Amino acid sequence: MKAMIIAVLSLVSLTASAQRMAVGGRGGLSIFSSQGSSAGLQLGPTFDYEFQPRLLYGSDLNINNQGGTPVEWAHYAKYLLDVSRPDLMPYVDGGFGLWFVTGGPYFSLRFGGGAYFKIAPNMYVPADVQLGPVFTSGSSTFYFAMTSGIRYILP
Repeated sequence: MKAMIIAVLSLVSLTASAQRMAVGGRGGLSIFSSQGSSAGLQLGPTFDYEFQPRLLYGSDLNINNQGGTPVEWAHYAKYLLDVSRPDLMPYVDGGFGLWFVTGGPYFSLRFGGGAYFKIAPNMYVPADVQLGPVFTSGSSTFYFAMTSGIRYILP
């Protein structure tokens, strides 16, 4: 019991040092490779929470304009890479998503990376690439997106 209390208290002290939230929006190009390739636009809000230094949990809601208007609700872990430039934060991420499209919802895996470019205090412009399979009924679709947008770290 004593060891469990010490473990919980050590986790609380680790998470107390980070705990920053950010909100933003994204837009860009998305491609689905089912029954031929279908390119379209993607728009949506973003949210992330830094629960450990350089480790974030995030969620996006992406609306795509391909046939059936696919909507992705994505969840991911993002790791900020350590670089010596204060105006640049490169990252890698991975997670899963739920796709709501005709005949869905469908499960997906997503992987990617990119960088945040600082443009003002607490404000960044992301350059992001995401890709991965979407497991549709009876087959799978491959998803690829290149996006940018805005990210604001809440004070």
